[in-house]
Amino acid sequence: MKVREFKPRWRFVDIGLNMVIAAVASDKDMVMLDSIYLEILVVASLKWNAEDLIPPSEKYIFSFNSKEELKRWHLYSDSEYGGMSSASLEIKDVENGARGVFYGNLSSDIAEGSNWKMNRSGFCGMRSKKFDGFIDLDAYDTIAFKLKGDGRCYISTIYTENWVNSPGQEEDNSWQAFVFVPKDNWFIAKASSIIPLERYLPTWRGNVIDVNLEMNPSRVVGMSLSINAEICAPGAKSGPGDFNVEIDWIKALRTQQ
Repeated sequence: MKVREFKPRWRFVDIGLNMVIAAVASDKDMVMLDSIYLEILVVASLKWNAEDLIPPSEKYIFSFNSKEELKRWHLYSDSEYGGMSSASLEIKDVENGARGVFYGNLSSDIAEGSNWKMNRSGFCGMRSKKFDGFIDLDAYDTIAFKLKGDGRCYISTIYTENWVNSPGQEEDNSWQAFVFVPKDNWFIAKASSIIPLERYLPTWRGNVIDVNLEMNPSRVVGMSLSINAEICAPGAKSGPGDFNVEIDWIKALRTQQ
């Protein structure tokens, strides 16, 4: 009598955390294992897809760790309208990497012979260039900054796709909140202190609009950080003079589950 040689066939089924190793000898067993394998994959796929739908708890929007970051921003000040303020943005090399530095001088003076009729001067800002399309922050409730500053108060602005203004207006909608930056020490600031995104107020050309509007965080097209010599939170340094703030990163956070 001829004896049939036993040659086991090995299958490895990876279900994420566990490894199932099976040795089978017959085709019937192999078909059964394939059926079990398919069921495992379906269950695992449903679980993984559900997890994929949950975005991470934080999202980097800007990270000031290389000179390439400078290409994403442009500066503005009252000097464009006859004022005397000035601003610069640089990437500074430090011991453990690089940091952005936004600095300059706030002046309440107006250039002699200026043809502009200014209501107020003494402001500077850094505004991101428009994103390629938009970024979706609908899954987040907070904008946070890691800053090292000068005791002044800065203004965080989020620009969203225009759906509030009248048809034909090309300006983005803008939403603003104060960011207080304590002097000298690194500080993770949450704009408006608590800062759910709904705490950003709708504004038009720097003035708060007294209407009941809600931001659409799924259509963010840009951001800015600015400073005004006269507009600040209680207790912050104000008035004309130098300003200087170091920026490590700007993130969106989800603080509520």
